[in-house]
Amino acid sequence: MSIDAATVRHIARLARLAVGEDELAPIAGELSRVLDLADQLGAAQIDGVAPLAHPHEQTLAWRADAVTEPDRAEAFLALAPEARGGLYLVPKVLE
Repeated sequence: MSIDAATVRHIARLARLAVGEDELAPIAGELSRVLDLADQLGAAQIDGVAPLAHPHEQTLAWRADAVTEPDRAEAFLALAPEARGGLYLVPKVLE
């Protein structure tokens, strides 16, 4: 697919990009190559190919659901300026 300077100017205006006149031809060539690649990808035969979430076969590593850290809630609450009933007390900031 071939893109001309007018199309590049239109795309640049839609994207709110400042493109100089000397940049139009190189950008048109690059966009044409990108669209040609997209056409090639679209023509690929994918009949019978199952969709993949990842190209490599991966399995989840299961681990035991066990507590590994000690309960330090009381120690952390002791560091707070004010705590009650296992909760941190903070000053009201919104009326």
